[in-house]
Amino acid sequence: MLRILIIDDEIPARNRLRRMLAELPAVQVAGEASSGREALHMIPVTAPDVLLLDISMPELDGMALAQLLQQQDSAPAIIFCTAWSDQAVEAFECDAVDYLVKPVRPGRLETALEKARRFISRSGPDEAGPFLRSTIGGRVSLFPLADVICLLAEDKYTSVVHRNGISVINLTLKDLETEHADILVRVHRGTLVAINCIRGLEKTADGHNYLLLEGYEKHLQVSRRNLPAIRKLIRELA
Repeated sequence: MLRILIIDDEIPARNRLRRMLAELPAVQVAGEASSGREALHMIPVTAPDVLLLDISMPELDGMALAQLLQQQDSAPAIIFCTAWSDQAVEAFECDAVDYLVKPVRPGRLETALEKARRFISRSGPDEAGPFLRSTIGGRVSLFPLADVICLLAEDKYTSVVHRNGISVINLTLKDLETEHADILVRVHRGTLVAINCIRGLEKTADGHNYLLLEGYEKHLQVSRRNLPAIRKLIRELA
């Protein structure tokens, strides 16, 4: 059962969300707040799993509340529900699970809550981990780094091969390699792979070395420069 706290300064907007939530299974409205400041006091009392959070509100707006909650060790999942269509990138920088533009559609709300369930299930003590965000073409997607198999540099963007398909992000391999050095390793100038997906190394008749990855049929070439480090890593993983 997901416990939901609705945070919006407009009563009609809160009522509309409450009506939609009443039609969905396994959700419960834990309470309502008309400002970020009020919500900040209600969260410890109502213990919500998810916040349906407006941005433009008096006293403390939704973005400021999300930034405050970002500093806490354990905070509810956040789904923004807002009339502003141009603040999605900033919202996802606050670790939002989804970003819904008003008027919120029932089907879109249900999808967002399913994302929140997956986010919460991965945020337990044994499964916590970072997420990557795709913000290409006006569509924003969020997926866990734990599902990533490899990342390929292509023109101005990076293609991410993960367990649910392929996504495109606007982060560079250099940035990803620096931030997630414990999870990702470079095998070629344009390729990073997830360390936990490495299953072996294969040398072909022409002298090239290719990496075998779990969950990905293609074999990725390892450059001569990176080959010693990859061999050492495979020995350590054995």
